[in-house]
Amino acid sequence: MFHILTHNILPVFFMLALGFSLGRVGTISFDEARTVNRVAFLVLQPGLIFPLVAQVDIAQFDVVALATYALCQAFGFTLSYILARRVFRRDHLESWLLAMSVVFVNTLLYIWPISFLIYGEAASLPITAIVAWDTAFSFAFFIITTDVMAGQSQGALRRVAMNPVLIAILLGIAVNLAALPVPEPVLTAAKFAGAGAAPLTLFALGVILSRHALMPSPVIAGMTALKVLGFPALVWLMLGITQPEGTWQPLFVLAAAGPSGAMAFSLAMLHGIRTDAIAPVVIWTSILSLISLSWLA
Repeated sequence: MFHILTHNILPVFFMLALGFSLGRVGTISFDEARTVNRVAFLVLQPGLIFPLVAQVDIAQFDVVALATYALCQAFGFTLSYILARRVFRRDHLESWLLAMSVVFVNTLLYIWPISFLIYGEAASLPITAIVAWDTAFSFAFFIITTDVMAGQSQGALRRVAMNPVLIAILLGIAVNLAALPVPEPVLTAAKFAGAGAAPLTLFALGVILSRHALMPSPVIAGMTALKVLGFPALVWLMLGITQPEGTWQPLFVLAAAGPSGAMAFSLAMLHGIRTDAIAPVVIWTSILSLISLSWLA
């Protein structure tokens, strides 16, 4: 466990922690971090995603396991929303994004590189399945619904259609289903660009999150507990019933135990929704998941 923590998990977490530290002392400004994050999102992440989706064997996806994971997301989201709205008395949109932070994991930029460090190529199929699902469906769902509920439905579909990450996913799926070979120069360029996506994005996220206080409140503690303990336990329980073969169950549970994705925080900033609870949830789940990921791996 200690070896996995120090050799496979902390090196990835380090970029987030470095960004947070340099943001706190003012070495990197908020505006600089937003620019870095934008470049990583528009240019580097599509380069990471396209070859991953274009070359994965979709026919080997365990559809039952993936559907079970999606069902757990739906149940976990509903429960988290009710808790945030009825128990902690948060506004509707804030409760929506707090619930999103419980079930939308930082799979692509955090769990994916960690799983490859630990399991090697054996991790590619289950983790890629979750990346494809979350990016193509969960990601679009939360963008569209938040836009509509925030009164900005006009242009929402256009923003989704022009999203570089979604374009990379859809293009990769089209190439995959058509069984088209990807030219070697394209793969080389994508690999070169994609290598910087995770470290730059995590670094920029750390800087941006450094502006927020870490003091836990009841809502922060509750949402963090649901993310770090509740959601992985739910996935483990449900997959224990369906009994998928191979590494699908341990890797899906590993993914579920990852930290909250930054998209809930990004959507809150975009629509002017308060972030004093959402940001600390992202930070605390990133810290506490060091323990859970080390133990599960």
